[in-house]
Amino acid sequence: MDWLPLLSTLAGAAIGIVATLIADRNRWKHDEAKEALRLRLDIYTQYTTAVKVLGETLRTLAEREHPSDDERAVTLREAFRDSGIAIASERMWLIAPQPVVKASNSVYHCLQRICDGYIDGTVVSSPEDHARWEARGKAAARMRQLMREDLGVGPLTERHSALLNDGNNPGAQ
Repeated sequence: MDWLPLLSTLAGAAIGIVATLIADRNRWKHDEAKEALRLRLDIYTQYTTAVKVLGETLRTLAEREHPSDDERAVTLREAFRDSGIAIASERMWLIAPQPVVKASNSVYHCLQRICDGYIDGTVVSSPEDHARWEARGKAAARMRQLMREDLGVGPLTERHSALLNDGNNPGAQ
């Protein structure tokens, strides 16, 4: 019996099976990487949106008249708690790479200082308020830069919003 045709057939089948398995594994790895990138984009979008909305909300609430200092404090603390930033922050801690987590945590603490300042009576647009918003703006710019690097998109050549002294709108950063 001639074994050469049988061995050739078996070798060809084995090569075909191995090639299919390698192609499937590569496709699976590509799909996993694509899904991980999409998940990080969703988390980053949720976090940056929560940061922006919370900042605008805190500023708006601080500008309002409140029946008492205690009522002002309760309103500002509730706004912080109800903003969704804590949930977005926890998602960030679970998924994002360390540099992005560190930067997002810095933004979170800047917003806490802004909220605490308003609770303690800091006047909107005062020098102290301006300094806190400037710190938050710089922290947010750094966070966005790291997020963009992680997502594989190029750096921005302009600021996300106007400078503080361009229209005096720190809530827009």
